[in-house]
Amino acid sequence: MATLCRPSVSVPEHVITMEETLELARTHHADNPQLPLALRLIENTGVRTRHIVQPIEETLKHPGFEQRNKMYESEAKARVPAVIQQALDSAELLTSDIDVIVYVSCTGFMMPSLTAWLINEMDFSSTTRQLPIAQLGCAAGGAAINRAHDFCSAYPEANALIVACEFCSLCYQPTDLGVGSLLSNGLFGDGIAAAVVRGRGGTGVQLERNGSYLIPKTEDWISYDVRDTGFHFLLDKRVPTTMEPLAPALQELAGNHGWNASDLDFYIIHAGGPRILDDLSKFLKVEPHAFRFSRATLTEYGNIASAVVLDALRRLFDDGGAEHRARGLLAGFGPGITAEMTVGRWVGRDQEGR
Repeated sequence: MATLCRPSVSVPEHVITMEETLELARTHHADNPQLPLALRLIENTGVRTRHIVQPIEETLKHPGFEQRNKMYESEAKARVPAVIQQALDSAELLTSDIDVIVYVSCTGFMMPSLTAWLINEMDFSSTTRQLPIAQLGCAAGGAAINRAHDFCSAYPEANALIVACEFCSLCYQPTDLGVGSLLSNGLFGDGIAAAVVRGRGGTGVQLERNGSYLIPKTEDWISYDVRDTGFHFLLDKRVPTTMEPLAPALQELAGNHGWNASDLDFYIIHAGGPRILDDLSKFLKVEPHAFRFSRATLTEYGNIASAVVLDALRRLFDDGGAEHRARGLLAGFGPGITAEMTVGRWVGRDQEGR
């Protein structure tokens, strides 16, 4: 079976703390009548630090969508290759061993995709398939894992490379004064992650079953309003309630595999915010400690969109992994409202191929 190997994760060098975020909000939005509510919501996120590609003074400027998108491209080209190389090294593979690149991002746009540049720049085979995914937002991390799993199931000897590149700070809109927008200004951070799914061998999560679920009639709850100034993030106040209808979808996926989603050994969950994890703990009847890796990502990096799931998984690896054959669940949530879900077992280094 296909195995999701240790992810590599990198965050930019510029850091903004919760205290700095709150002070900036007070300074820049002093006349906003909804500021007190926004400040409370930001404080309740539990995000202590975030990393951004520019110093905060530059981030607060808006040179226009064209300039921001050029920065997205230049920063991606400067930062992504090293993250990929580390992921390949962890999986003990070369670029020539990769058969498909699944690239996910919702914070910039390129055509051709960055995958074309990567194939040329890093000497991947010219026959490498390209699968860029741009419109699933935070759920794309889970979708990337699932599409890589599907590919390796169809081609059992193949290997897939997943890359998530998110520069959420380049989507900051100084004229957006709604509570949802102000909250996002204190929640999202920048990050890059990459991981290999090996068709044969490898240490990590042996992927066994995946699925998707979309909550009907919620497509406008998380969305972009695309304007001359770029991507304007829209967030409905009902989004934090989505774990109640999504928990049964997680239970069904696990149940179809003969497992109980409330009684697994590890959980790697997209941490969109603290209530997502709190509610999932409640509705899945799982101890909060089970989501410690996801919560650590949220606390230290903020919501880094599609890269969250890969970073939470990286933290499980850093913690020593799980017992051989331990059962786990991975899930990403995003616009739609969409859930991308996977169940699988942990395979240790000494147990590869068994």
